[in-house]
Amino acid sequence: MTHPTAHPSHPAATPALPEAFVLTGAFRVVCRNPRYLEELAARGLKILLITPESYRDAAETARKDPDHPASLIDEIAYVDGSLDLDGSFTPGFAARARAWHGRYTLRGAYAVGETLVEQTGLLCDALGLPGPGLRATRVCRSKYLQRWYLDAFGPACLVVPPGGREDADPTVLNYPVVAKPATRHSSSGVVAVEDAEAMRALLGEYPAHETVLIEEKATGQEYSVETLVQHGEPVFTSVTRKETTESGARTFVELAHSVPDPSGTHDAVLLDANRRMLDALGFRDGIAHSEWRVGADGRPCLMEVAARTPGDGLLALYHLATGQPMEPEIIKIALGERASYPAPRRFTRQVYLDHAPGVLADVTLDWPGVRPRWVGEAGMWPEWRPGAAGDPAALRALLVLKEAGARLGPLASSDDRAVTFLLDAPTADGLDELERSVRSAVTVVTEPGTDADEH
Repeated sequence: MTHPTAHPSHPAATPALPEAFVLTGAFRVVCRNPRYLEELAARGLKILLITPESYRDAAETARKDPDHPASLIDEIAYVDGSLDLDGSFTPGFAARARAWHGRYTLRGAYAVGETLVEQTGLLCDALGLPGPGLRATRVCRSKYLQRWYLDAFGPACLVVPPGGREDADPTVLNYPVVAKPATRHSSSGVVAVEDAEAMRALLGEYPAHETVLIEEKATGQEYSVETLVQHGEPVFTSVTRKETTESGARTFVELAHSVPDPSGTHDAVLLDANRRMLDALGFRDGIAHSEWRVGADGRPCLMEVAARTPGDGLLALYHLATGQPMEPEIIKIALGERASYPAPRRFTRQVYLDHAPGVLADVTLDWPGVRPRWVGEAGMWPEWRPGAAGDPAALRALLVLKEAGARLGPLASSDDRAVTFLLDAPTADGLDELERSVRSAVTVVTEPGTDADEH
């Protein structure tokens, strides 16, 4: 009896890993920009999020709500670290990203907020994914490295590392100066100082482990430049005019953004300096948000640059100004797809209102068709339909960023702001007129706090 010839068994084909995209940053910032989540979900990509451990409770609660954007997230990894400790998030980030690499085919990654920009750059570099590049993500996350790599663009400065406070000689700089903690964001700890004696005293107030950058104070109007970059070339770039608390305080909290710059006076020199600065960073793929001052001599001076989405309501302003959201184009760049974005067609502005210190009791608005919207620090911003190019000027929203009963203090950092509004108009003059009218229609009501509120 003959037996059939045995054939070697063929191993089963390895099943394809699900395709995924990694978003990183503070959970509340990611959810405040739900178009990233919606764009990725529409492409059928698994959405993975890496966020600090401090957001665990809020994130897990939000994911259980089918109406919350967080319900679109497939997995969340929580990592330990501190903003004032250089690189402290990296070990946990690397461990979680490596674990996902074995379970998914990672098609792209993007840092929505400032917190994990450097670590996201490492992920993109390790996997060969589109990203700003190692130099850009590392330098953009460190104020003192920006002064090293981009020295030609900024003011004279002094770097004071941990353990170097006693040896630092603040008299080598011309005063006034500005002190900046090297790794924080949202203007936290940034203070103007008038003389060397005051600077020595201030150094003692920063935590001992923190690096402090001291730089000669640049003067002049402040701007930012937003640039979409693909394959090292800008595909869109625009100048935003900024106003801060500087005129009445020692701090530099942003109070207004205007997109585009209504005057356009310094656009040409800013765009030229910005392009040369990005070339010096070797910036490859992503969005850059750089901040500048233009002095009386007409020369731009670089304040700092970030390799991530611009903060505050700038994405909303660009949507209102151009008629198109920017987030889908950012995702295209992160996936290696061809991106483009139109020029602004309307003038837009976001304004943050000052307030009397105390307990937030109420916010009132005397305006037809618009009511204050209480979104809280982690709340969702509303979506609105942009106006056509020639539509009348419009107040789009008045947002309350704190909860009723929150303790409001002086504006020392961006996190201290409580009320903001967004508006747009077909002309710059119309925008100014509308802002004045809205300001007179808003009242922020605070009440004296109890001793318990002070702590």
